[in-house]
Amino acid sequence: MTYDLVIGDRAYSSWSLRGWLLFDAFGIPVTTRSARLYTDELATVLKDYFPARTAPTMRTPEGSVVPETIAIAEELATRHPRAGIWPHDPHARATARVLAAEMHAGFTALRSHCPMNLRVSYTYCQPPEAVLADLRRLETLWAWARQTTGSTTPWLCGAYSAADAFYVPVATRIATYNLPVGAQAMLYVNAHLCHPSFRRWRAMGLVDGADQDFYRRDYPRRDWPGPVRLPAKAVEGTDTVNQTCPYSGKPVTHALELYDRRFGFCNAFCRDKTVADAEAWPKFMALYQS
Repeated sequence: MTYDLVIGDRAYSSWSLRGWLLFDAFGIPVTTRSARLYTDELATVLKDYFPARTAPTMRTPEGSVVPETIAIAEELATRHPRAGIWPHDPHARATARVLAAEMHAGFTALRSHCPMNLRVSYTYCQPPEAVLADLRRLETLWAWARQTTGSTTPWLCGAYSAADAFYVPVATRIATYNLPVGAQAMLYVNAHLCHPSFRRWRAMGLVDGADQDFYRRDYPRRDWPGPVRLPAKAVEGTDTVNQTCPYSGKPVTHALELYDRRFGFCNAFCRDKTVADAEAWPKFMALYQS
């Protein structure tokens, strides 16, 4: 048995992103069950995860149901003490927990005015003063964490930890809505946009169902400010350099083309997430480079 994790739409569910990163970024296997937001799907799925009411919700291999990202982080850290979910150093660990707690309960103006949307980026969103105040608080916290822990990495408390996973969704908001922050904060945002686990989540989010109207905004758009994706495109047919999917090992049914070479996958989702960001997927890149 393995862990199960209930998630919402990958493009929009910021809490689901946090929960999933607590597995993928720390090398803990998990099986996901997704439910579309603003439908009856989530409530239906969660009937099997009592007493949970929200995504993400984890079920342990033994059957314990654990809603809420802080609870998930603590339970995984206890079960996997060498995974690095919290820093090993006591001072850095205490700092990381302070950061996660404030993120869990705060920044409501930013989260309300700028809901997470990983499918677009805007040139400007007219942030009100309450949002600007949240941004100033973020910059204060991030600078304090790096200074007090002496971090020399791109991350807040040394090595990537749960504290960083908790702040990914606000980092993506800064990228999506082109919010005004200083140079050091922008370096931290860019580190998140380049993180392999985040790139995989966003790639799936780009092809994970239709757009949600609730998140639509009429601001002028710009290109996504993260890494530029390789020019892969979906194509018809199964005449590919590989006969089995690089992810599942199942027979090829769908294909993409990249620099005049064709590669096969076992379903449309495997192909489309690779088209969205081929470099995010080590198994595909190993095939591509072979």
